[in-house]
Amino acid sequence: MKIIKLNLALAKKAKITQVINEAIAVINGGGLLIYPTETTYGIGADPHNQQAVDKVLQYKSRREGKPLSLAVADRAMAERYVAINDQAQNFYQRFLPGPYTVISELKTNCHIDPRVASEFGTLGIRIPNYPFTLELLKQLDRAITATSANASDKKRPYQINDILENISDKQKKLIDLIIDVGQLEKNEPSVVIDTTLSTPLTIRGQLDKQADFIEFSSQSANETQELAKRLMLKNWHKLKKQGLLFVMNGELGMGKTVFAKGIAKFLHIQEEITSPTYSYLNEYAFQKENTQGVFYHLDAWKIDQQAEFALLKIDRLLKANNVILIEWWDKVADFLTEEIKKQAIVLELSGHDNWRKIKLWETKKN
Repeated sequence: MKIIKLNLALAKKAKITQVINEAIAVINGGGLLIYPTETTYGIGADPHNQQAVDKVLQYKSRREGKPLSLAVADRAMAERYVAINDQAQNFYQRFLPGPYTVISELKTNCHIDPRVASEFGTLGIRIPNYPFTLELLKQLDRAITATSANASDKKRPYQINDILENISDKQKKLIDLIIDVGQLEKNEPSVVIDTTLSTPLTIRGQLDKQADFIEFSSQSANETQELAKRLMLKNWHKLKKQGLLFVMNGELGMGKTVFAKGIAKFLHIQEEITSPTYSYLNEYAFQKENTQGVFYHLDAWKIDQQAEFALLKIDRLLKANNVILIEWWDKVADFLTEEIKKQAIVLELSGHDNWRKIKLWETKKN
């Protein structure tokens, strides 16, 4: 592991060029580079190189299902990797370069390691608002990975000691070069926006901090299921820590069970998902990668007594690795404690024909 200290305010152009050339040599050799951005230090590797991606995933001890993202120099470079639709184009024009990661459909001919993209065939793209890193990417003439340089769930890396003091010796041996430009400004990580559905979905951070809810438009049952799958991936860390509770309101035929089918598909459940109107509660065991749990699907349409609801013991079912979905939430909301209700991800469905409006109220991160 080599560390190059670089004072960008004082360094001459020749010195900066020398450091960029060393960084490019590391990337071309399949190595790991720690580099600065306007948010945190990132860990960079060649996404086309399987061994380099192996190193990134070993370094990050990546949580199940969490994709990587790529840093590029400009939109033209981004278009080598992803298809930029009208939604994505709007975000590129408004926010990039800057602390935003825009998720688009992966192009099939970009030949990156499949583990870099998400299981949905999507990929996040960053254009950092950091001149040194942009010049590095221009000279390299291809993307590098853009995940933060801290180990998973460790301190955000605003300076190099934040990294080195919180990783193991084994992780340190994976690093080939560190470009140390000193203390970075303590900005939030990039806002991550998925632009592959009819309505943009914020995966991390907030676009509109004043909004109490997000309103989605779904054009089909398949898109409603895709929304369910993306919300599962977004909240996977919560599932593993405390379980997930989805609660839904909406008239008959608005897609509540369709949403449940999307959750089941994400969890690789093979059984047919049907509305539990007569049984009240259906349960489906699942295993996704290394996580085993149970998906509980509750229809509260016929429940009107607290004693009747108490027999289902929802409070005991809501625990790490379990998912609960309650249809007709308004009928039983008063029967649960405030503590449990605070964990709920609330959805309200309405619409006509194949079109659905889905309002989403999300809880704060725990």
